[in-house]
Amino acid sequence: MAFQQILEFRTRGRGSLDITAQVADVVAAAGIATGLAHVFVQHTSCSLMITENADPDVRRDLETVFGRLAPDGDPAYRHDQEGDDDMAAHARSVLSDVGLTVPVGKGRLQLGTWQGIFLWEHRSSSHSRRVVVTVVG
Repeated sequence: MAFQQILEFRTRGRGSLDITAQVADVVAAAGIATGLAHVFVQHTSCSLMITENADPDVRRDLETVFGRLAPDGDPAYRHDQEGDDDMAAHARSVLSDVGLTVPVGKGRLQLGTWQGIFLWEHRSSSHSRRVVVTVVG
């Protein structure tokens, strides 16, 4: 059995948005007791992550790490049609990931106590983002 729903989010620019509750709602609506939830973002300049859900400093520190790995406006970049953050956003998306899978048990996401699912915007300005949630079991 499979169930799929597309969620839409508006980001506020670079940073992370907790989408755990919305993904959990899709899992509950699926009516699947045991299986997998696959979460996929349909864009190339943002990504998904499972990380600390209690201390926002973790996500701010991840921004610092990625800023060092893929800095905005690097003169070596060729792809910059949409601004200094254009290629950096694509690199950050590749370095993280656009899809993730979470076990489902008893009809619920089996995340750890301190884990949350986050949409990670890598562009400086706000964007509308689509996330596909597929639950199979």
